[in-house]
Amino acid sequence: MRATLGVAVLLLAALTGASAAREPHRPAGDARARMEHHLTHVHRLADHFEDVLERECPQFASAQEWHAYLDGEIDRVVLLIAHLEQAWTEAKHTGDDAVRRAAKAPRKRADRARALVDKLSGCAEGNGASFSPMSAWQRIERQVPRRQTEIALPE
Repeated sequence: MRATLGVAVLLLAALTGASAAREPHRPAGDARARMEHHLTHVHRLADHFEDVLERECPQFASAQEWHAYLDGEIDRVVLLIAHLEQAWTEAKHTGDDAVRRAAKAPRKRADRARALVDKLSGCAEGNGASFSPMSAWQRIERQVPRRQTEIALPE
């Protein structure tokens, strides 16, 4: 079993490396423009989350209203992470280190998503609702790849 897993990992690495070698290289300016498109969304979403973190927990009349609000916030986290990942994908299309560094820099802001999920957990109690941070992170991890394909710029 362990040997089979090792072979699978090596095969995946070889295939990934082969496809990476075939990726087209863009001029730095083109890659930067594509990357910055995604980073604009990252900054807008991160600013929204900073506002949420600074405000008091919103209060809703029902648990259903709370869950609708929660779904919207989780969807924004998915979108933020998808844009971060897509910015990095765009940056990898050039060998320009400055573009790659610029794509990686905002990843620190994604750490604030953890603080947001923690706050939402506390807010759920105040709204008479339950909330599982683990379930939220599982949902985020499942939805990011699909969302990333939806937001990718056309070639």
